[in-house]
Amino acid sequence: MAKFMSPQEAAELIKDGDTLITEGFLLNAFAEQVVKAVEERFLKTGSPNGLTLLYAAGQGTGAGTGLDHLGHEKLLKRVVAGHWNLSPSLGKLAVENKIEAYNLPQGTIAHLYRDMAAGKVGTVTHVGLKTFVDPRLGGGKLNSVTTEDLVEVVTLGGREQLLYKACKPTACILRATVADEKGNVSMEDEGVTLGLVSIAQAVKRNHGTVIVQVRQVVKAGTLDPKLVKLPHILVDAIAVVPHELHQAETPAALIDVCSGKRKIPVSSMAPLPFDERKIIGRRGAMDLVPNSVVNLGIGLPEAIASVANEEGIGEYMTLTVEAGPVGGIPQGGKLFGLSVNADCIMDQPYLFDFYDGGGLDLAYLGLAECDEKGNINVSKMGPRVTGCGGFINITQNARKVFFCGTFTAKGLKIKAENGKLVIEQEGAINKFLKQVGHVTFSGEYAAEIGQPVYYLTERAVFQLKKDGVHLVEVAPGIDIDKDILAHMEFKPIIAAAPKLMDARIFKEGVMGLA
Repeated sequence: MAKFMSPQEAAELIKDGDTLITEGFLLNAFAEQVVKAVEERFLKTGSPNGLTLLYAAGQGTGAGTGLDHLGHEKLLKRVVAGHWNLSPSLGKLAVENKIEAYNLPQGTIAHLYRDMAAGKVGTVTHVGLKTFVDPRLGGGKLNSVTTEDLVEVVTLGGREQLLYKACKPTACILRATVADEKGNVSMEDEGVTLGLVSIAQAVKRNHGTVIVQVRQVVKAGTLDPKLVKLPHILVDAIAVVPHELHQAETPAALIDVCSGKRKIPVSSMAPLPFDERKIIGRRGAMDLVPNSVVNLGIGLPEAIASVANEEGIGEYMTLTVEAGPVGGIPQGGKLFGLSVNADCIMDQPYLFDFYDGGGLDLAYLGLAECDEKGNINVSKMGPRVTGCGGFINITQNARKVFFCGTFTAKGLKIKAENGKLVIEQEGAINKFLKQVGHVTFSGEYAAEIGQPVYYLTERAVFQLKKDGVHLVEVAPGIDIDKDILAHMEFKPIIAAAPKLMDARIFKEGVMGLA
């Protein structure tokens, strides 16, 4: 049976040299108190040290929480991660060559957990071909001290694939809601269930230690077996944490709503302010179609959900988030990964099965850098490591993909007047470059498979075709030479006079998309 203990006692179970998996999505379902206790133990005693850290989704807020607690030299030897930007202390270690550092696709890591649990050699998939995780383009290595190849090109059934190699995890730190006296745990108050089952099974296969943080212990036999996420045979230690510390990232009023216990009126969701985010969100929403399945990425693409809700068309499509929610209204900011009024909350590996298998009709992701081949970089900006997250899984496999972002960055100021766009101050950083610094999305791969790809900004819309990036739409009031071409390092193809973007996008009030 599992042993019950404090977070500090649980932290003592992590051994020097362990391969540790942590789970969470931002701080959702993340065992903050146990991970914090690991940090406190290290700072006091120097142990545990030499850890290999493996995780799929970004965990933290970028402000000293989540996996920032583990960002100490000597505590970590290697980090294999799906996303880095939410844990700047880890990124700093990677940039300074103080740890071995890898970035692999979030969904593929989620699948790797499952394959490691089954004792397989690794995960074989097309995901990542011709991106920076392809060994011919770096193999996901992020610095010069990282030399071991974790990804290999293989050919199976006449098709080129990537093999993501398995490792041997020996410990994991997970979060659930309630445990019974035997150690069975449930997740009824969590807004995501993620990959707990696969992680625990992978660790137990290697005779490792499974630690679960919960907020309550109940009598054995009182948990509904259909709600038990991990049976006691997969749990070694349970750290009990006061309620107010266990799930502090989620406002109390939203815990029931995001976990599916309650639903709230859609009319209670506040509309977006009228700015560049809303303008791009409106243009993106114009491509939504009835009965479609959609993914929205973190950041600006979140605006599309708000616009759809405001326009009264949210119910005609199903919005999904890679953390697991299907249906409802995806949340943004620190609550990204959760959804209000979700129809279903899937385990993360299964949702990525759906994504990798081409289940998404439409995907809207961020646009940090774009080049003349249609490649997108969101994973590494100069020396700063951000990471791909689920970006590669989603963009390579959606039936139609839109990259959404402002045309320039850092200081851009715009306004809309009488259905026209006015650039009040241009951004200092150009985002349309001759060549991106990191290939997170491969335009070449998209062209090969015939995937429709669009790039949406507040002033222009571009489309990727076989011969390159075409300028296809321009906002009313925008001068193509002065406001677009002058701020691009390459000249887009203009095969015909670009269409004017719909003037309704640039006017206050509801557009009437319904």
